[in-house]
Amino acid sequence: MNDADSQTKHSNSAWIRFDRNELAGSFGDIGTDLPLIVAMIPAAGLNGSTVFIVFGLLQILTGILYGVPMPMQPLKAMAVLVITQKIAGDVLFGAGLAIAVIMLGLSLTGALTWLARAIPRCVVRGIQFGLGLKLASMALKDYVPSLGTSGYVLAMVCFIIVVLLWGNRRVPAALLVILLGLLYASLATIDWSSVHLAHSINLPTLNIPTWDAIWTGLIVLALPQIPLSLSNSVIATEQTLHDLFPQRAIGVRKIGITYAVANFFASLLGGIPVCHGCGGLAGHYAFGARTGGSVVIYGTMYLLLGLLLGSTVDVLVAAYPRPVLGVILLFEAVVLMLLVRDMADEKKKFTIVLLVGAIAFGIKQGFLIGLLIGTAIWYFWQWRERRENTSEITSEGNL
Repeated sequence: MNDADSQTKHSNSAWIRFDRNELAGSFGDIGTDLPLIVAMIPAAGLNGSTVFIVFGLLQILTGILYGVPMPMQPLKAMAVLVITQKIAGDVLFGAGLAIAVIMLGLSLTGALTWLARAIPRCVVRGIQFGLGLKLASMALKDYVPSLGTSGYVLAMVCFIIVVLLWGNRRVPAALLVILLGLLYASLATIDWSSVHLAHSINLPTLNIPTWDAIWTGLIVLALPQIPLSLSNSVIATEQTLHDLFPQRAIGVRKIGITYAVANFFASLLGGIPVCHGCGGLAGHYAFGARTGGSVVIYGTMYLLLGLLLGSTVDVLVAAYPRPVLGVILLFEAVVLMLLVRDMADEKKKFTIVLLVGAIAFGIKQGFLIGLLIGTAIWYFWQWRERRENTSEITSEGNL
């Protein structure tokens, strides 16, 4: 670890800071968020301007509230279902309200805190490792090859830039990579004739989902999302916060409450359901962010795009080269996977890490299945060890 990283990790006194490193870090999660948001807007028939404005506001509020680079992200399981099944916007909003109520109940009753204590750390590390594998796979299979030969060349240049400037606090790699992507988009992929400023500011309006939409959203979208949210958005995020910012005491109860409150507002104002996530935290941190300033900057970008571009925002954003996003996503994945190093010296724990990670990566609903199997194996091993110790003590007593 270099001196700059050591100082920022262990003596981070600033709550909000705005500098080139916070600016660079603010792009650390864009590779995860942007493609999902752009794909969800037409699939669910959403207002692109409203989605961007609400998403940006939630980022800004989160950055101010937490003071660490912990952004909001689209709910991934919901996003995939909406994109693949073309689920209507009112059902999506109903699902956001449903999952907000569930998470608020778990948080206020203490059930969320109990779950966080009951699930072994090695299992959480496995969840983080599995998410890292998923992100890396997405980057290499879906993003980098998306533009053919030119995309591979662009991704290689971006990769080299990040490797050469990794950890450089004076010339943040993410800024150069993002600027390179903007240059490529302006020359090759943006249809400038379809891009124009909004004629008027389109502010979000209150929209209360019907009971039918809430019930359908609960069954179709919220229930499949809950396992991933519990494992990655809350428990793994709390562990990642402890890893990267040990001086900040942020528990799962607070994370669960802000998760719930954010989804109440998002659903009522026409935004997409959101969550915290260890991947987003790792992404911002990997590219230099150390305070909530990066999240405020990130949110301001979405807010301004929504306010200024209106209905054309999704056209402009969709033109950004996916290979660049893939490189950012890949390094976000690397930071997550490297967190398992503290388990490498303990064979049993590391075995569970690898097992849970493999299940989370390779099986449908793998985050939930991996969490349950890993936790069961851990407690079985603990029980067997106690039983063996008791037998040895009894044998010695008989002698």
